[in-house]
Amino acid sequence: MAEPSIEVEVCHALPASSFLRALTVPAGTTIQQAVERSGLLQDIPGIDLAINMVGIHGKKKPLDTVLRAHDRVEVYRPLQADPKEARRRRASSKPAKA
Repeated sequence: MAEPSIEVEVCHALPASSFLRALTVPAGTTIQQAVERSGLLQDIPGIDLAINMVGIHGKKKPLDTVLRAHDRVEVYRPLQADPKEARRRRASSKPAKA
């Protein structure tokens, strides 16, 4: 009897391009295993799963999370600027209200 399998997607967005690959993986596959099987790490050098955050459908998850059918694994880019610091800079550059 064949091992049960599930359909998942692995994606990563860059400013000028994106990576999206549909995979059929064995049930019980983790996020890390799916990313490795997808070929993302070979196609886009510089991604380090120890540094880049990952998630499923926009929610951050650890690499050892077991996938379910139709999950979309997302590998996020590092932030270019701290959102809180960027907000402070914008607020300090506005003129004071009278």
